[in-house]
Amino acid sequence: MIRNNFSTALRSITKNKGFSFLNIVGLALGISCALLILLWVQDELRVDQFHANGDELYQVYQRNFYDGKVAGAYQTQGLLAQELKKNIPEIEYASGMEYVAAPGTASTFSVDDNVNKMMGFFVGADFLNMFSYPVLQGDKQSALTMPNAIAISRKMADLFFGSTENAIGKTIRFENKGDLQVTAVFENLPVHASQQFDFLRGWGDFVSENAWVHNWGNTSPSTFVQLRADADRQHVAAKIKDFIYHYTDKNEGFRTELALQPYGERYLYSNFKDGYITGGRIEYVRLFSWVAAFVLLIACINFMNLATARSVKRAKEIGLRKTIGASRFSLITQFYMEAFLLAACALLVGLILAFGFLPVFNQFTGKALALPLSASGFWLSVFALLITVGMVAGSYPALYLSSMRPIHVLKNNLRLGGVVLLRKGLVVFQFTLSVMLILGMMVIYRQLGFIQTTHIGYDRENLVYIPIEGDLVKNYQTFKTEAENHPGILSVSKMRNSPTVIEHHTGSINWQGKDPNLMVSFADAVVGYDFAETLQLQLKEGRDFSKAFGADSAAYLLNETAVERMGFQSAIGQTVDWGNRPGKIIGILRDFHFNSFHQAIEPLIIRLDENWTWGTILVRTKAGSTKDAIATLERLCKALNPKTPFTFQFSDLEFSKLYKSEEIVGKLSYYFALFAILISCLGLFGLAAFTAEQRTKEVGIRKVLGASVGSVVSLLSQDFVKLVLVAIVIACPIAWWTMNNWLAGFAYRIDIEWWMFAAAGLAAVAIALLTVSFQAIKAAVVNPVDSLRDE
Repeated sequence: MIRNNFSTALRSITKNKGFSFLNIVGLALGISCALLILLWVQDELRVDQFHANGDELYQVYQRNFYDGKVAGAYQTQGLLAQELKKNIPEIEYASGMEYVAAPGTASTFSVDDNVNKMMGFFVGADFLNMFSYPVLQGDKQSALTMPNAIAISRKMADLFFGSTENAIGKTIRFENKGDLQVTAVFENLPVHASQQFDFLRGWGDFVSENAWVHNWGNTSPSTFVQLRADADRQHVAAKIKDFIYHYTDKNEGFRTELALQPYGERYLYSNFKDGYITGGRIEYVRLFSWVAAFVLLIACINFMNLATARSVKRAKEIGLRKTIGASRFSLITQFYMEAFLLAACALLVGLILAFGFLPVFNQFTGKALALPLSASGFWLSVFALLITVGMVAGSYPALYLSSMRPIHVLKNNLRLGGVVLLRKGLVVFQFTLSVMLILGMMVIYRQLGFIQTTHIGYDRENLVYIPIEGDLVKNYQTFKTEAENHPGILSVSKMRNSPTVIEHHTGSINWQGKDPNLMVSFADAVVGYDFAETLQLQLKEGRDFSKAFGADSAAYLLNETAVERMGFQSAIGQTVDWGNRPGKIIGILRDFHFNSFHQAIEPLIIRLDENWTWGTILVRTKAGSTKDAIATLERLCKALNPKTPFTFQFSDLEFSKLYKSEEIVGKLSYYFALFAILISCLGLFGLAAFTAEQRTKEVGIRKVLGASVGSVVSLLSQDFVKLVLVAIVIACPIAWWTMNNWLAGFAYRIDIEWWMFAAAGLAAVAIALLTVSFQAIKAAVVNPVDSLRDE
């Protein structure tokens, strides 16, 4: 019997090619979309989950209470890790972590004539004990305890020394200014490590190069701890809460608390609200998990709708088969066999589509995803999906139509009103999801457009970043003078870190008239001459640093937020003390964004230091001359810094990196919204076919009575437009609430305006009309004689 049912099902599918094509394509698209999304979700959930001590690893963060508000930050004090380990017995290991070069830039290493750039961190001696980065050569206990020691990756060892074995004990030139000894080689980091690096240097070197770490009012590095296996997290959290006040005085105007976050959660949960970690990438993981479920559900609903539309045509076949003795069980088996066969074809096509789309999907998500074809769990999930889809899609024709009495079927006495109502509800549900996706896509793209087009306070076009490294440290003045002589280069300056991200903060700022109980956290920057001119910052008052004023080495620039926070009515000429370094305020800069739009602009203080030995050279090029300017900069760097490869970044591209996650989400929303709409249209097409089938004789009678083709098309279309309008009414408030919550994560954001809802609604109605019109016109042009003929 199974063989006979299979043959009959295959014959039915091949006979009705159009119906089968729509069924298979709709479900295949849903399966491929859901599969790609779930691969992405699974990959996100796997980040940082490979550490053997993951249950005991934590990142320390701080909550700052001031001005009646609470702000959270991962930046901590430079000596925090070693002091926590020394004073909290429950902490087994602790390590600080800070970039060796400016964030986003690499350091130059050389062995003889082999010169390459690598990215790395300063870390504590415990770092390799805490995290599961296998050490291939050397002793992880002592590798980073000595001065000028370096641990390198397998890739770096192979690149410079030929093998991991040959690297141990060798020296490697760092930035052409000193030699480091290789004390350990660790395995290349897995792709699921959130912090990628090629080398590690010891924390002792960081402390010796940065005297500011001894001031507990300064923050910048990250701090990680590993608790003992028997330690109670809540107990430790209570002990470290006020830990910094063992080293600094309490100030009621600015209070800092330390807290712990499980390290495995850090990648997905990194956003702060009122000083507490509330979300982050996990919101996108949840969102797209729902999108995957909805897209697959839409596809399954379509599958059922199309199967239903086709099964009504076969009602008389069912009646005849029952009349000649076919059992209900045989009919149920037959319909389920057809559903499972269609589902199997759709599943196969869906897997092929997912495999074909995967390279493109990887390209714009920045991942290296692959179908886990060798995993038994994957195939079990595929089989479960096949069973579920087959059961759902085949349920109506198998269970409902097979139960009809032959006499009712043959007399066309089928009562399908309740079933049709259910299907209309399902179409409303489909288009509700589609309208929500359209609105979400519009809001995301509008916000990204707002970020890209809003003036951030300086001109990021025609601005180039060059890392200060190697001989550029001592040859900076020559570089600046010669570069500015080129007609395509307008000005040159320098800066610790870069204008895109200023992470260093200090609380060691005092001024005349300051409330002794008030402490303000300032973002701080160290720059060279012509800083404001090079960035094209706007001065509200005063002037930029200038060589014409010898005292500028003890002067400061502030932004508007800093002046407002200090309470100055007239700030120019006022004295500010930064860490026992008093100086006059010579200029007030209009506020500009030096972090992402997720964060409000903070108070900023800037001082001059032309001899600062690391960071970024800022070069303003003339519009239209950037290509020639880059060539000139490369020639200069090769002449003044011959042992270091020339590298540069464009400011606008570095700015875009701040919103990489949002851009990926925007692309995913766009494509999956299109797929959801396409799949929903297939469902609407199926319902239109079903309705046209049911109203064939009504259309024939209307045409005999003089109805025009246009009026018949309108008659058949209006019911579907009503369904879409209901979907719009349901979708709009849900989409507004969802996207308003998403926008709440931005300190600077767009407003969700009425026209977005109108545009999404009109798009949905237009798509529905285009989908339905084919079936409506097809039914309207049929000869009434054919419509009214008794079959």
